[in-house]
Amino acid sequence: MKFCKVSLLSAFILSACGQIEQPTQPDSPANSALATKPNVVIFYVDDLGYGDLGVYGAKGVETPNVDALAENGIRFTDAHTSASTCTPSRYSLLAGEHAFRKNARILKGDAPLLIGIDQPTLPRMLKKAGYKTAVVGKWHLGLGNGNVDWNQAIKPGPLEIGFDYSFLLPATGDRVPTVYMQNHHVLNLSKDDPISVNYKNKIGNRPTGNENPELVRQLPSDDGHSKTIINGISRMGWMAGGKSAEWVDENFYQVFTNKANNFIANNSDKPFFLFFSFHDIHVPRLPNKKFQGKSDMGLRGDAIVQMDWITGQVVNQLKSKGVLDNTLIIFTSDNGAVLSDGYEDRAIELVGEHQANGIYRGGKYSAYEAGTRVPTIVHFPNQVKPGVSDALMSQIDIYASLANYLDIDLADNEAIDSEIHTQAWLNADKGGRQELAEESATLSLRDGQWKYIRPMINGEKRAQYTWQRKQLETGTSSKPQLFNLAKDPSEQTNLASIYADRVAIMEAKLQQLEAKTTR
Repeated sequence: MKFCKVSLLSAFILSACGQIEQPTQPDSPANSALATKPNVVIFYVDDLGYGDLGVYGAKGVETPNVDALAENGIRFTDAHTSASTCTPSRYSLLAGEHAFRKNARILKGDAPLLIGIDQPTLPRMLKKAGYKTAVVGKWHLGLGNGNVDWNQAIKPGPLEIGFDYSFLLPATGDRVPTVYMQNHHVLNLSKDDPISVNYKNKIGNRPTGNENPELVRQLPSDDGHSKTIINGISRMGWMAGGKSAEWVDENFYQVFTNKANNFIANNSDKPFFLFFSFHDIHVPRLPNKKFQGKSDMGLRGDAIVQMDWITGQVVNQLKSKGVLDNTLIIFTSDNGAVLSDGYEDRAIELVGEHQANGIYRGGKYSAYEAGTRVPTIVHFPNQVKPGVSDALMSQIDIYASLANYLDIDLADNEAIDSEIHTQAWLNADKGGRQELAEESATLSLRDGQWKYIRPMINGEKRAQYTWQRKQLETGTSSKPQLFNLAKDPSEQTNLASIYADRVAIMEAKLQQLEAKTTR
């Protein structure tokens, strides 16, 4: 059902003149009416775990720039992605709905666009309020309609779902094509050397990790990452041609920072939305030489240092343009941490006392809590009083909460899983969700401090199998699992057999959520 409300800005002005009382809408911030709409910057880090930042207890690596955001903003202790892998999380953030509604999984590098061109999206909603919108960095939500010709204009993509500007890695750093894409076109592509990509059969004559292991800088830890070698790293998929357009992984830090800061400089006189989607700290981890050796944890730790530097550079740009105080910054991650995920870069051997996922069990890919519980920080000097929040929060609610803040009504079929929690995002003393669904190979449900994991066929065998290199548990089982996180935050004691009635209630709630079709 649609809802209507008096414009917060108009009400604030009238109240100041004594004509009406200040609005008392239950989930609107007390001082949300600003003369200027706030800019919105989302820093979306890849594979950053709950414990990977200084303010969350990191050891062996320092993150002063991100820590400064937390010290002057809100640090959330129970904030979540919608899923324990990247493509579903990104989809949910931008669409305001769970990715299981699109049966979304991690996409290949040549997959079609996952978000429908007529589908409501977060950037499209913000454009209604007059925002200029941009995405910079990793995409991994698909491009085109399938069978992409990388030598022509590539549509549909970010520009067709609400972004005014995009500068992308088309998929991820470990997948071909290993090229930058600006708006609709591959950057620096020569007509004399057209590019081709294939994920089924080998094409071209480039060496591969399978055939030429002596040419790679990091040995792949699985067959999937053993295909075409680019910049000394074997990738997923095969690529032919496009030599002039190839990226150099070690240059990501400067290339993406420059693109983001240019967008800010060009739009600092109007409200803007920047979705800065990091490649760091995803594999392959190839931080620039200026960051190598800056942590005690090898390449993974150095990539965290690089990520922190990039964050500081963008924040400094906001400050230099005089817009930092009126910029809502949300810093978070797309899923929990994973140490070994395709390449042998000694992340496990060098982790030391550092706990990438804090005290939480699992990590990326897992149904356990570390799959979706991620570091989350809100920095907004004009509105946010520094503090620590224990509220249960979900990235999926950013959509509806921003719409609420900006007085934008949402349609019945828009962002159907996104709830309004504006107060909780801006005030560490306010409560968040009561219930929250978490996606992995199965579905889980948080209800307060209770956590239910839906059973899977043959799941018990998977649960007993700890991936030898990833050192993570899937969290799946053929039996229901129930944990009391207040007493057992590391999910060690399954209480499902003791509280069978609670299990049945929570399973019914999951089924009700799956059947939902409107707001």
